[in-house]
Amino acid sequence: MDYVDLGRRIRKQRTSLGWTQEALAEKIGVSTSFVGHVERGSRKASLETIVALSNSLGVSLDYLLAGSLNNSGLGPVPQNLNSNQRMALQEILSTIQGQLVDWNKPTE
Repeated sequence: MDYVDLGRRIRKQRTSLGWTQEALAEKIGVSTSFVGHVERGSRKASLETIVALSNSLGVSLDYLLAGSLNNSGLGPVPQNLNSNQRMALQEILSTIQGQLVDWNKPTE
């Protein structure tokens, strides 16, 4: 599991909501320092904590864990990309895949 990527996704969503680490920690029942460690990838969060983060931040578990998957069903991701590039590419491919699903729905 790529805990650094998980932490980046958590930080990205937390900051987009305008929340501090303290506010997120309070919402999920952990210490502020623990949230900081998880966002840096220096401590591992339990499955229960990851689910609480997902629910509190309003994102799917798939979103939080996407960087940890070797193959997200979208085809292979080049290994020479850094984690930010991989995350961006996976988000772009996920968006395209979602659009393709919508385009393939029958129209009335």
